[in-house]
Amino acid sequence: MKLRLGLPKGSLQEATFNLFKQAGFDINVRSRSYFPAVNDPELEIILMRAQEIPRYVAEGVLDAGISGLDWILENDADVVEVANLVYAKSTSNPIRLVIAVAKDSDIKEVKDLNGKRIATELVNVTQKYLKENGVKASVEFSYGATEVKVPDLVDAIADITETGSSIKANNLRILATILESTTKLHANNAAWEDSWKREKLQNLAVLLQGALRARSKVGLKMNVPGERLDAILDVLPAMKHPTISQLVHSDWVAVEVILEEKQVRDLIPALKKEGAQDIIEYPLTKVIP
Repeated sequence: MKLRLGLPKGSLQEATFNLFKQAGFDINVRSRSYFPAVNDPELEIILMRAQEIPRYVAEGVLDAGISGLDWILENDADVVEVANLVYAKSTSNPIRLVIAVAKDSDIKEVKDLNGKRIATELVNVTQKYLKENGVKASVEFSYGATEVKVPDLVDAIADITETGSSIKANNLRILATILESTTKLHANNAAWEDSWKREKLQNLAVLLQGALRARSKVGLKMNVPGERLDAILDVLPAMKHPTISQLVHSDWVAVEVILEEKQVRDLIPALKKEGAQDIIEYPLTKVIP
């Protein structure tokens, strides 16, 4: 039996392949191919646009897929969320669907969009947002290069932004955020009711989330004189409790912890000051709580 899995082709492809590799799945794709090889005989992977994946999952063409919440909502796809995977093309932050206008536009509030023209790839989500805010506007589908259409072709756009740099580069101003979106591993109801496929999906979710969790953390090892152990523990953060091992024929101990990478820069000098020696920092592949 195989699990048929849709993965995004395009802007999210490299980040997705890297995540799968960290989780233990090597995916290899030939140029122009939509059917990559993977080192798991129980997976059949198909590459397609992220915009289409939720629809094919909901219709049963795919057992499961990886796509953003924005596209699940745009397709009004009846799917089961298996796992929330917080990663994007360039960062590990959620992306935002925002309404943007020209910097010098007289449109200051969402209500000012009444009677205006808006371009977006996410027509359904945008129309729903405007309706909820009592706004009647013309929302048209954009085939790309959406940012450059303001103000000559349309009055505003609803577009995805990850860092906001493209919005600024095109002299636009964010008027409102329609939604925040993260990447979702999702499945159709039939696949989720199948015991083998559900277990496969749950195992896949554990590995992918473990890989994501590890990206912000590192391991730290050090040797500590026994009499300085309490002082070291006072300054040492850890996910739970540090592992402490007695060194053979010595009153020194080995201490090992997992912690946030951003803490290490300030922590290592403090540990050294308190008497820690032989400090080693190492990267992690997966963290499974």
